[in-house]
Amino acid sequence: MRRVITVTVINQSGVLNRVTGLLMKRQFNIESITVGHSEQPGMSKMTFIVHVEDERKIEQLVKQLQKQIDVIKVNDITEKAIVMRELALVKVVSPPHARSEINSIIEPFRATVIDSGKNVVTYQVTGAPEKIEAFIDLVKPYGIKELARTGATAFTREIQKVNSPQLSILK
Repeated sequence: MRRVITVTVINQSGVLNRVTGLLMKRQFNIESITVGHSEQPGMSKMTFIVHVEDERKIEQLVKQLQKQIDVIKVNDITEKAIVMRELALVKVVSPPHARSEINSIIEPFRATVIDSGKNVVTYQVTGAPEKIEAFIDLVKPYGIKELARTGATAFTREIQKVNSPQLSILK
């Protein structure tokens, strides 16, 4: 099961190494990791996407992370309403005669051209990781010369849905 974990840390040397080292020791595979400054000076936010087979392991991981000296806050936001985005830069083999065709295919993804050469166009696409995967799958037949992805970053939505019991007249 894929889990989305956010960790707020003190921004200093070695913190990323200690946090990822803990994940490595516990044998969690990090599918995606992003780190950047937060709204608070001297603090950074890390977003991890990890694959976890056992629910008890994720509880143990959260507790272990909270014990780290530089860690301020840990949240497993997987089950919450979240906003998640990723950025990808994709160099696509694009001879002049194929560009209009490629541009019409990628238009629904709102990808932008950020560089262009004689036979290659570099696109920037942002969105949910699933959108990025769909974009890559769509341009793959043309030939991907180079690909770089940032990894997903996420946080909870301001308003969380409240699960209310559903009444049914059918029983």
